[in-house]
Amino acid sequence: MTDFQKKLQKYAELAVKVGVNLKEKESILITGNEATLPLVRLITAEAYKAGAKNIEFMLTDEDMTIARYENGRDYVFEEYPQWKIDAIEAMYIDGYQHMAVIATNPDLLKNIDSELVGKDSKVRSTATYPLMAYRMNGFTKWTIVAMPSEAWATKVFPEATPDEAIGLLWENIFTATRIDQEDPVAAWQKHNAFLKDKEAFLTSKQFEKLVYKGPGTDLEVYLGINHTWEGGASESTKGVDFMPNMPTEEVFTTPHYKKVNGTLKATKPLSYQGKLVEDFGFTFKDGKVVDYYAARGKEVLDNLVNTDDGSCYLGEVAIVPFDSPISNTGILFSNTLFDENASCHFALGMSYSKTFENGQNLSKEELEKLGANDSKIHVDFMVGSEELEITAYTKDGEAFKLFEKGNWAF
Repeated sequence: MTDFQKKLQKYAELAVKVGVNLKEKESILITGNEATLPLVRLITAEAYKAGAKNIEFMLTDEDMTIARYENGRDYVFEEYPQWKIDAIEAMYIDGYQHMAVIATNPDLLKNIDSELVGKDSKVRSTATYPLMAYRMNGFTKWTIVAMPSEAWATKVFPEATPDEAIGLLWENIFTATRIDQEDPVAAWQKHNAFLKDKEAFLTSKQFEKLVYKGPGTDLEVYLGINHTWEGGASESTKGVDFMPNMPTEEVFTTPHYKKVNGTLKATKPLSYQGKLVEDFGFTFKDGKVVDYYAARGKEVLDNLVNTDDGSCYLGEVAIVPFDSPISNTGILFSNTLFDENASCHFALGMSYSKTFENGQNLSKEELEKLGANDSKIHVDFMVGSEELEITAYTKDGEAFKLFEKGNWAF
């Protein structure tokens, strides 16, 4: 077995044992495209070794996706098959955990009409909305892991040959997920403990608001009432830890969706709906996006902020130091899973119920009173830089420096 094969085996094991933290007789729904098959096969084997009851793989194909957009008639994009929603919901209820294995193509839909993509995305988001709650409140354990596709690798390393680019991207994925360390599981346990320390401190402080300052950014963000912070592993409703994102470097909570004011400038492109949005920013008033701009891909933002009533409000605020493993690579991954863990970020759309005290047991109406946003989407975008300053304020007006020059100040 080559060194690469050993690392790939460790990666599959990590996804099962740390990602979804599979328990005996649990099942997994794995979703991925045609490029993910080599890793999915290894994950399947590791899952059965760990005592899995059943593995289901839902496959998509990029060529078939393009064929649908280029050749599908109008009625193709008017509804999403209900049986797909019913099938996934039935699996969640039956105790299936969800693992998304991604091998993205950031420019997959660059030549497809944005209005059509937006319409299709809105229909899909509306249909799949009931499924989000299972994952976002911790009923279903879930994780996202990535592997290179040729399109993604050559986007990240355009000067390299396709084979070289794939090799370089694998190397960086292994580093970001701690596979290059002797005992990746132990390394993740240590990393999780560090994030939990930050989580506990921030939750204990119950800051009323955060103020962000940086180039193009001057933003006041009030936090949700009785908010809690999350970092590293999440806890399922059954009290079992799982790691939603691999890699992860963030601690996050919920902003009060009606109490955000000022300007916010993104520091990295956003890959969304198979298109890239570059050099963009937002203006918020009483929580709502009232203005926005983009040097490229503004039509994507048009679709995003108009998806539903909640898609123009914030649902997450996340803190990631500029001096972090992924950021220190200096690589723009053009993939949210990696770029959001190299940078402080926000998300437009749905809030996590689990970032409120006893939030998993509260109704939608009760969460809204605490400041939680409701939407059919949840889309992260990056705002971190070495110039970012974040000051937290207590309810008594006492200032506490959280971030200085892009890094933790405490």
